[in-house]
Order: sequence, then C-alpha cells, then structure tokens
Amino acid sequence: MALLRRFKIDWLRKIQGKSLKVNNFFEPLSIYLGWQIALISLASLPATAQTKDLTESDRLDIPERVIEESPTLQRWLKEVPDVLEDIRQDPSFRTRLRLGFTTFPSNGDAAGINVGIEDIFIERTGLTISTDYQTAFNGDRLAVGADLHYFLLPLGNYVNFAPLVGYRYFQSNDFNTDGLHLGLRLMLAFSRTGAGDISLSQSFVSPGGNEEVGITSLSVGYAVTSKLRLSTDLEWQNSIEDNDNRAGINLELLL
Repeated sequence: MALLRRFKIDWLRKIQGKSLKVNNFFEPLSIYLGWQIALISLASLPATAQTKDLTESDRLDIPERVIEESPTLQRWLKEVPDVLEDIRQDPSFRTRLRLGFTTFPSNGDAAGINVGIEDIFIERTGLTISTDYQTAFNGDRLAVGADLHYFLLPLGNYVNFAPLVGYRYFQSNDFNTDGLHLGLRLMLAFSRTGAGDISLSQSFVSPGGNEEVGITSLSVGYAVTSKLRLSTDLEWQNSIEDNDNRAGINLELLL
C-alpha cells in the first residue's frame, strides 16, 4: 500500500509539471496575440473619417482668397474629379482665330486674304463650329462659309475624325455656286496645348448637283508662343468649270 501510494504521488507531480510547462508556453503567446489584436484595431479605424478630418483641416489652412481665385481648387474641394475621364474629354486642339495672306495660282497668282475662326467648342459634346472668308484683291476669287463638325472620338484623342455639314458660297471668275457643304475631316494633334496639328478634309458643295464643287483642304500649324501659331494651308477646288487651287500662310491666335 505504501508503494502504491508513493507511485500515485510521483504520477501526480509529473502531471502538474507538464501542466505548468504548457501554461508557461501559452501565457506569453496569449499576451503577444492580445497586443496584435489591439494594434490591428487601432490601424483599422475608418479611413473615411481620417480622410474627412484631414480634408477639413487642410481646407481651414487655405486662405479663402486663394480658394475664391482658383476654380480648380474649388472643384477639388467640392468633389475629387475623375482625372482619367477629364484627360479623355479635354480637347487635344484649341480654338484658333486666323488671319493670313493667300495666293491663287490658278488665277494668275492673284493675292488675297484669308480670315476665319476654327473649332469653336460647344462645351464637351464633340461639336465644333468653324467659319472662314477668302478673297482675292482683284475680285477673281471668293469663298465664304460655315461648318459644323462632330468628332466621333473623345476630344482628348490625338487622332480624330469628324463628319462636317454646313453652307458654302464659291466664286471663281465667272463661275459661282452655293449650297449644302458635306464632307469628312481628319485631325492629327501632336500636343494638348495646341502647339502643333494637321487637319485634312474632303468635302463637296452642292453634292450631286450640276454645279457640284469638290474641295480638298490641308492645314498644318505650329505654335511659336503659348498664344500664337504660324500655319500654312493648301486647297484644291474641282468643279465642272475649272480646277482651282489656293495656298496661304496665316497667323493664328490660340483662344
């Protein structure tokens, strides 16, 4: 009996020792996990609340005069814009006011003037309006008209296509015609600032009629300052009466 009792005592001591070792292992582990949970809870505070606090704090640090004088800042404070969509819709070419000297080689190299305004944007709808006036000083040539273009791709593209529709009057020597002006225009823009672009168009005045005139136009422009550009334009006009051409060099004001 004494031997059995001693065996039980030794067995209980071993069990207690093992329990103590297990407790010694889990105690630091539970402390470590507790700290991790606490840190994660602090780090996961609502991001929106932190952002709102930061935004309000930053706004308070900005003088009201600066906010009132900056439309861009006002827009950002009101709502963060979709920058990618803005880039797609922001025109890669600009409105241009044109004044130039032009010659008419098919009319004995007669000299004249070329006045116009190109691509007046109707908001960001893809629609632009252009109008121009060309005349020779000797009265042998005259052309005037206005067109509406609808660009098929986002205005921010460097390559774009636009069908055009408008009205045009054309006179060369004793021949003259006017009527509906229909065509297609290709626009190649090399810079979002309007620093350089190429415009090519093919159109017809009074298409399908007895006095139809086909017009092929090419214009190349390059900026010399942030507001001024030099451009050259070539034009070929084909009618039942004659084939005419024109060449000009222009000074353009970027609007």
